[in-house]
Amino acid sequence: MVNDPTSQAIVTFDDVHLTYDGAREVLRGCDFTLRHGDFRFLTGPSGAGKTSLLKLIYAAHRQSSGRVEVFGHDLAEMPTADMPKLRRRIGVVFQEFRLLDHLTAFENVALPMRVLGISPNSYRDDVVELLSWVGLAHRIDAPPTVLSGGEKQRVALARALVSKPDLILADEPTGNVDPVMGEKIMRLLLELNRLGTAVIVATHDLGLVRGLKQPILRLKDGKTNLHAPIPDEAAKEPAE
Repeated sequence: MVNDPTSQAIVTFDDVHLTYDGAREVLRGCDFTLRHGDFRFLTGPSGAGKTSLLKLIYAAHRQSSGRVEVFGHDLAEMPTADMPKLRRRIGVVFQEFRLLDHLTAFENVALPMRVLGISPNSYRDDVVELLSWVGLAHRIDAPPTVLSGGEKQRVALARALVSKPDLILADEPTGNVDPVMGEKIMRLLLELNRLGTAVIVATHDLGLVRGLKQPILRLKDGKTNLHAPIPDEAAKEPAE
């Protein structure tokens, strides 16, 4: 029997604990699986550990105990030299953008490819196409200092996609933009998901979660639970 690659896990957390400074326990036996093509909202109260969980996935942090497996690799056993290759398969969209002000939009999007030493001839068309896809073809030569918050977030999204990742991690991608731009960014992420990219979006915006009706990983008391999309009446609860 041939295995269906779309059913294979790309992220697995097995009894994962994360403690900071030997005292503050952020994750307490966290378990979940993300498969190819999945879309998950990651929700939870402020300080619940949503950003920390994402950092474990892209190996910016290491768990205190338990197993974190990404693309079939146990990260605790993975050689440091192999980490860059794994990270190229993960696109990260940061809430605070992390763009370089002395570079243009084009140069910021191209930066991951430059760091890898890839020839500009190999990625120039891809960068132009990505900026056009996020609606910024007219801002290709603009530095971040003249871009709006929504434009910066879309540049950050294009940068996360330039390496053609299999997984997108978006940490509060709508937190610094207005509702209209936030919806546009989410529609772009949903389009990526329809094309087969797995996506995790960390957010505290229950209205956003309700409107897009995608499964939810709820992080509370250091554990995750998978929930069905939030029904309309639940959006009346206070946002966390």
